[in-house]
Amino acid sequence: MIRCLTTAATGMQAQQFYMENISNNLSNLQTTGFKRTKVEFQDLMYQAVREPGVRNFEGGMAPSGIEVGLGVKPSSTQRIFEQGAPQRTENPYDVAIEGDGMFQIMLPDGSVAYTRDGTFKLSSDGTMVTSSGFFLLPQITIPEGVAANDVTITPDGRISVVMPGETLSTDIGQFEIVRFVNPSGLRSLGGNLFGATDASGAPIVSSPGEDGAGSLMQRYVEASNVNLVDEMVNMISAQRAYEIVSKAIQAGEEMLQIANNLKR
Repeated sequence: MIRCLTTAATGMQAQQFYMENISNNLSNLQTTGFKRTKVEFQDLMYQAVREPGVRNFEGGMAPSGIEVGLGVKPSSTQRIFEQGAPQRTENPYDVAIEGDGMFQIMLPDGSVAYTRDGTFKLSSDGTMVTSSGFFLLPQITIPEGVAANDVTITPDGRISVVMPGETLSTDIGQFEIVRFVNPSGLRSLGGNLFGATDASGAPIVSSPGEDGAGSLMQRYVEASNVNLVDEMVNMISAQRAYEIVSKAIQAGEEMLQIANNLKR
């Protein structure tokens, strides 16, 4: 009977973890470039009372065994890199990736992170940075005096400007896109950033539109890929499962009380 309580407890813990993941997805419904996560579960080890195929005293073979499961555990949280809907912003420094890939971002400690969030801004010297002030790699600097509407970013990543007093555009930089063999293996750093790991594989750098990399859309950002309806359904399912598993604990506790009262 104690095993019933502990097994059901793992179920409640699993549903609580599932609910926490749903809450995080819903909280980031409006986060630019956010990728939802999906929780995957595995059953725990089993206590074998009788192995399948064991012969009884009459020489017959048992066609099946007797085993009791000990509960459930979360096995992984898989990030779903499904394309989010493009949203037009009219900001010439906003860039969305249509297809596979990420932008490279330099962190203050010199390491490189990766993001789908293309809401770029200009620093005090005209260099393109993220909303947190981190530099885009390779660094792109807009010359002084260039109006925002004179900046053009092509689908293949070339960025050009029209200098004051001129009519022809001049190329000043090139965007790069990074892809990973296993993007689900990336480590979440917060701030819409990811870090490479051994599981993700080494970054594959290419120009937008080449070697399977996505192309760029200027004046657009990528919305979160969280589906509100799906998450609400998952939340109801998690709540009902939590309630049902708690009933198993209550039933087990009542059965223990009955067993304790037998001596009276």
